[in-house]
Amino acid sequence: MSGSAFDSAIYRGLFTHPDLARLFTDSAEIRAMLLVEGALAQVQGRLGLIPETAAAAIHRAAMEASIDPAALTAETGRNGVPIPALVAAFRAEIGAPEHAQFLHWGATSQDIVDTALMLRMRRALEIMETDCRRLLKGLAALARDHAETPMAARTYGQYAAPSTFGAVAAGWGAPLLRHLDRLAELRPRVLCVSLSGAAGTGSAFGPDAPAIRAGLAEALGLSDSGASWHAARDRIVELGGWMAAAAGLTAKMGRDMERLCQSGIGGLRLGAGGGSSTMPQKQNPVGPSVLMALAPYAAAQAQVLTAALSPAEQRDGGAWFAEWLSFSPLVLAAGRALALAAELSEIAEPVPEALAAALDDPLGLIDAEAWSFALAERMPRQEAQGAVKDLCREAQATGANLSDLVARDHPGVALSPANRFGQAPADARAFAEAVDALPAGR
Repeated sequence: MSGSAFDSAIYRGLFTHPDLARLFTDSAEIRAMLLVEGALAQVQGRLGLIPETAAAAIHRAAMEASIDPAALTAETGRNGVPIPALVAAFRAEIGAPEHAQFLHWGATSQDIVDTALMLRMRRALEIMETDCRRLLKGLAALARDHAETPMAARTYGQYAAPSTFGAVAAGWGAPLLRHLDRLAELRPRVLCVSLSGAAGTGSAFGPDAPAIRAGLAEALGLSDSGASWHAARDRIVELGGWMAAAAGLTAKMGRDMERLCQSGIGGLRLGAGGGSSTMPQKQNPVGPSVLMALAPYAAAQAQVLTAALSPAEQRDGGAWFAEWLSFSPLVLAAGRALALAAELSEIAEPVPEALAAALDDPLGLIDAEAWSFALAERMPRQEAQGAVKDLCREAQATGANLSDLVARDHPGVALSPANRFGQAPADARAFAEAVDALPAGR
């Protein structure tokens, strides 16, 4: 395997989101950094900090320049940041020293790198939102179509009480609805420019520093940070937390899907499934397994970002480098998780007869809780629960059906068929309606 499964020609079909992968290449980063440099020059020219002719030349060159990432390797290895080598290569591309001297005026490397990252993250979040909405739409269809498809709910791996597949699908989707709200809330807070110079003071920009920063934000379609965030990395951590949580939420769906595909349950089909190298009968739930693998990986990258919340002094290379190692893989993991989960939601095919099989248990133990509440109408709740526990043990020992035993000992007590599934069908439909009512995305 290559150093990263996301870049591997062998494994990228399993782990990679192609659209996001294109955003996180060396060439894409260089393109974003050049756009920042060009926009900065344009704003500075308009405000009179640098000559307008130089600003126009730099901005035009930023749109046209093509810089080989390999040309930055040696200098980046020495300097710890790519900007000195990028600026030198870009000045050569501009070809007019009288204009090129005003490139990168007053900015520092971290301003350009961080702003370029946010420029790419704006598009990355649009892609992830699209996939999240697609996933919600798929789950809403499952919830609506199977609001009354009976199945046994399980707790601790054991049959618990009757439910419906639609309610299970709604349970996968409801947290994602809230997560979509979180995304809308964090966007203006975290997708912002960085422009505060070497020590975060903006001294090289003079009194125009706030105006230049605001102008750069407007030119790039980002928010104005209002102050330096070189050493205030909460925005990065918030982004990382959102993405790690997105991966974790899809893994919950993946884990449940994998269990429903198990032999002996067979309550869910996921297309052709994955083949085995030796067992012809296998149709492995590969997609759910990928979701379960991506979630802890994403969580680990987010933990690294959290550890980088305490950089030393006004800037800190070590903490910043740790972000570089973890942030891009986290984006790719979370993005793949959302896209893959959306695909699974669209191909998932519940098997009603298999799902309902546990409800037809000859012992009838799936209704034990309901019988305890029915008896509680005649006796204290604790006494009713104890009586049903005793009858459950008798059913297991003798093979008798629990409902027959209740009728024997407590004639006249009955279950209401209308209440057997509780709020499960209503919850499924409510979720589907909530997805239908979502406002249009970005």
